[in-house]
Amino acid sequence: MLLKIPSSVAGSITFALAVAALPDCVSASPQGEQPYGTISLPDRTLLLNADGTFNHDKAVVFNAATALKYRRNLMNFQENSGGSLPAGMKLIDIPLRAQMQARGQRDESLTDENDDSEWAGRLFDNVSGKCVVEHSSIIGMVRIGKPGQKFLVDFDTGSSDLWVPSSLCTSTACSSKRKYNSSSSSTSQNETGTFSIQYGDGSSVSGSIYSDTVTVAGVKVQNQRFAAVTNLSSSFASDPVDGVLGLGFPSISILKADPVFVSAAQQNAITTKAFSFYLAKNNSELYLGGTNPKLYNDPIEYHPVDKSNGFWQVKNASITVGGQTVLSDFDTIIDSGTTIMYGPPDMVKEIYSKVEGAEVFDSSEGFYSFPCNEVPEISFSWGGEKFAISSENFNLGTTAPNASTCAGALAAKDLGLGNTTLLLGDSWMKNAYHVFSLEKTAVGFAKLK
Repeated sequence: MLLKIPSSVAGSITFALAVAALPDCVSASPQGEQPYGTISLPDRTLLLNADGTFNHDKAVVFNAATALKYRRNLMNFQENSGGSLPAGMKLIDIPLRAQMQARGQRDESLTDENDDSEWAGRLFDNVSGKCVVEHSSIIGMVRIGKPGQKFLVDFDTGSSDLWVPSSLCTSTACSSKRKYNSSSSSTSQNETGTFSIQYGDGSSVSGSIYSDTVTVAGVKVQNQRFAAVTNLSSSFASDPVDGVLGLGFPSISILKADPVFVSAAQQNAITTKAFSFYLAKNNSELYLGGTNPKLYNDPIEYHPVDKSNGFWQVKNASITVGGQTVLSDFDTIIDSGTTIMYGPPDMVKEIYSKVEGAEVFDSSEGFYSFPCNEVPEISFSWGGEKFAISSENFNLGTTAPNASTCAGALAAKDLGLGNTTLLLGDSWMKNAYHVFSLEKTAVGFAKLK
């Protein structure tokens, strides 16, 4: 898998959707990394076990992580806006048990970074007898400083900050990470304030704030604010990713700063002020500075977003089941850092009511099942083309070994995003080419080739 470095100001990144089979649950050492420009990582498996069953335990962790992520996003918005929240949105209390699950404190099965905006799991393979590390995010290499210091980061449209470990970090978890050394960069500047995330169990992640040059696939941004973490919990040790690069809008930034791509657009570091995602099991791509016509069929269908909310939130959506419209005139948030799809319980219940044989599989976590031999035909539309979710992307696996029912990739969960908003993660994004345009302040959808 290649991180392509173009000669122009537009950049293309082909990145990984999983990291697997790292020996003894230890993340890859920075000293042993491959030359910059190449990232070779295995395929994504996510919530599907090797035997075709739904990985319920991991899904529970992802649920908790997503809830924590959006609680933090809304807290950031509230702080940045002087106390208010977007209309219809609210802070949801997350039980301590769920917070512990999201950070891998439930049998030490999973870890998280950057307040649960990306996750890595430590799973024991009973067949091989080895620990297997899997990653649920979209990851690639960036450089910070002059000369550039390399970091493997998660590209997340559902958050807005850049975060990496600091060379001053003495936590055990930092020993396997690439670390930012401000004294090694001629363009580094200390900024006022500190970066800090407090968790419900009393633990925290914190560090200093800097500004420096950030380069992603040939796109160079000057004086970009980011956090260099000096305190990192041991639960992060097995995560092969160093940090996160948020692609949302400034209003949900913990740092109260413009995200990297917003800065790139403002500094005219890109010709076309847009980035695009092609997500698939193999050869996924993030294109910075436009689109890759080789991956989609014209036309691109653009729909406006209200960037003041901080999210890539598209209105006027409708959903059909079996060709029949079930719900219409609702909002959708497109989030590359979320694994499946979520919606308010009443909306999700109404959707599954049109799926023959569907029933609640786990009421506490909002999972539904359906007959495996009749995967529902579900499509989204925003007033134009209908974009169908493939059976492979909607089916999360059988509910038990040899079961005739399968788990669906749409779960019922109140994330505080409003009663008429669906959160669409990778289970949706893999079905269409996505363009995130700052110039148009819109998300574009196109049919895949």
